[in-house]
Amino acid sequence: MPAYLIVEHKVTDAAKFELYRSQVVPMIQRYGGRYMTRIGSHRILEDAPWRPERVAVIEFPDMAALDAWYNSPEYQPLIALRQEAAIDMLIALEGA
Repeated sequence: MPAYLIVEHKVTDAAKFELYRSQVVPMIQRYGGRYMTRIGSHRILEDAPWRPERVAVIEFPDMAALDAWYNSPEYQPLIALRQEAAIDMLIALEGA
């Protein structure tokens, strides 16, 4: 069953975030992940306090692959870089 990673970023340091992005995209692909959405393509349909700036949905083959990517030794240093570059939220969920 596929698993999905929903990410929302409010970028606070564009240079650091670009460094993160350039490294994380190929890493996600190595774990079978693929981007399902384009950054900047979201629209807010109803008035709400949450106003996301950058949203992406990434599909992995299954939750094990998503967890393997997130917990991998190669991703761990990128977590700190991401947190230095953005205020973000990551949510993992299983497909139906």
